Amino acid sequence: MTAHQVPAARRQPDSEPVTPLRRFIPAMLLTQLGFYAALTTPLQLLLVLRLESIAGADAPSALGVVTGFGALCAVVATPIGGRLSDRTRARFGRRRTWILTGSLVFALALVAMTATTAVWQVVLLWCLAQAGGNFQFAANVAIVADQVPPPRRGLVSGLVGLIAACGPLAGIAAANTFPAGARGQWLVLGVAAFGLTLVAVLLFRDPPSAEPRPPLNLRALAGAFWFNAYRHPAFGWAWLVRFLIMCTYSAGGYTTLFLMQRLGVSAAGVGAVALEVGLISVVCLGISSALAGYASDAVGRQRPFVIFAGILAALALVLMSTAGSITTVLVASGLLGFAVGTFLAVDLALCMRVLPNAEDTAKDLAIINIAVALPQSLVPFAAPALLALGGYPALYLTLAGLGLLGAAGILRVPEVGREHTPGHAAPITRA
Repeated sequence: MTAHQVPAARRQPDSEPVTPLRRFIPAMLLTQLGFYAALTTPLQLLLVLRLESIAGADAPSALGVVTGFGALCAVVATPIGGRLSDRTRARFGRRRTWILTGSLVFALALVAMTATTAVWQVVLLWCLAQAGGNFQFAANVAIVADQVPPPRRGLVSGLVGLIAACGPLAGIAAANTFPAGARGQWLVLGVAAFGLTLVAVLLFRDPPSAEPRPPLNLRALAGAFWFNAYRHPAFGWAWLVRFLIMCTYSAGGYTTLFLMQRLGVSAAGVGAVALEVGLISVVCLGISSALAGYASDAVGRQRPFVIFAGILAALALVLMSTAGSITTVLVASGLLGFAVGTFLAVDLALCMRVLPNAEDTAKDLAIINIAVALPQSLVPFAAPALLALGGYPALYLTLAGLGLLGAAGILRVPEVGREHTPGHAAPITRA
């Protein structure tokens, strides 16, 4: 293949990145930490406590409604945010503008959550929080593709995977400095998330783009949700694998309810147990993410790590389905953390090398990120039916099956350096 045939998004840059890595990596870790802490702490703890006080015995159903509609908003907001980011020409930078604006909306919605007195109010504010947070997230991911050279993306992907687990731990630890259900739990999340992001955007360099501004109309916005899987099968399979593996990760949203309903942990004590579960998960995720990210770059392969992650996640959920003690929950959470860390260490780098079009980086990455947001919607909507059908074993075993399908699906994604071999459509870029 000649040099001009290589997609621009995957060529070696001719100069240093706009933001040196010594500044870029701390900035990326800060903005991702703020995002994940603000997103996952409510999902794993605060929404459960809020809905327990508002809806009582109907809290599990209310949780499904709140998280389901919130995730649908995330599905819509992520590609739109990516499309807007691609066409932004503000002097503040096309990525920094939406990282900061999205974080501000996210934080304000969390702070307003303290005034809710009805389920519909929680639904409304959580949808707003998801929209703002995923505008931020779309720009977070796009700036990696913009500025990180391909040989270093495995490192950045592994570190982002680690932060994806540290975020919930840091958020739960911060929330636990206040009594269960107190307003301060929401306030500290909102203030900390926006504060971290503000520091991050000051570290990023993001000069305004000089490229012509793409058109913005209903057709362009609709195109933000679409890609041609027939022309770009590697991209389509990468999307499906991410969706299936992230379905297993969505099981964490039901750990708090599982502890309270299956193991009898009180509302006052569940925060401490959830923090312990999160700590075990983060330690295992951190170890696996660091090891897998380094090993993947060293051997130049990604598929074996995804296969291992899918199988281990399935085994962890099978164990969770039989859990009768907190100790078993801790072991299962540790295994799931190790699996997710292995996957996240290679996932972002894998997705970026099969992008269809270098000119639509943020839009295409936003479509990939739907595979993260969609499980957060579909799993909560399906969970009440699965719980009614066979309790928590039915829920966890179903998700385990999806993990195995993800491990099998990665075989249809070309390995590093084989994107243009027969049987895999080459990403197509415009001249």
